[in-house]
Amino acid sequence: MPSSGAPLLVTAAALTALAALLHLVVILQGPRGYQWCGAGDRIVAAARNGSRVPAALTSMICVVLLAWAAYALSGAGLIGPLPLLRPVLVGISSVFLLRALLGPFVLVGNGRSARFVWVSSAICLLYGLVYLVGLVQQWDALAG
Repeated sequence: MPSSGAPLLVTAAALTALAALLHLVVILQGPRGYQWCGAGDRIVAAARNGSRVPAALTSMICVVLLAWAAYALSGAGLIGPLPLLRPVLVGISSVFLLRALLGPFVLVGNGRSARFVWVSSAICLLYGLVYLVGLVQQWDALAG
C-alpha cells in the first residue's frame, strides 16, 4: 500500500510516462518534430533523409522511460515489486540529476539548440528531484 512518499513516485511515473509520450510524438512528427524539440543537426538531417536511425534511437529512449515509470509505480506500491527496486530507483534519480548538471556543459556545441540543452536540463533536474525525494520518503517501504 502506498505511503507518504508514494505521491512523489506516482508523480515521477506520470512525468516519465509523459516524456515517453513526447518521444513518440516526435517520431510521428518526423523531421519537424526532431527540429522542434531541438535534436542535433545530424538527427534532424537523418530524419529528413528518411533514415530509420532517429526513430530507432528515440524509440529506445521511449522504452527506457516507460521502464523507469514502471519502477516509480513499483516504488509507490501501485504495482508489484520489480527486481532491484532500490538500486534501480537510485540509478534513475542519479541519471536524471547527472544529466541535469552535466547537460549544459556536455551538450553545448554538438548541434543541439541552446533551447534544447537548457530546457531538457531543467526538466531532468525536476524529474531527478521528484524521484530522489520520493525515493528517500519511501526508502524503508521498498524491497532491496
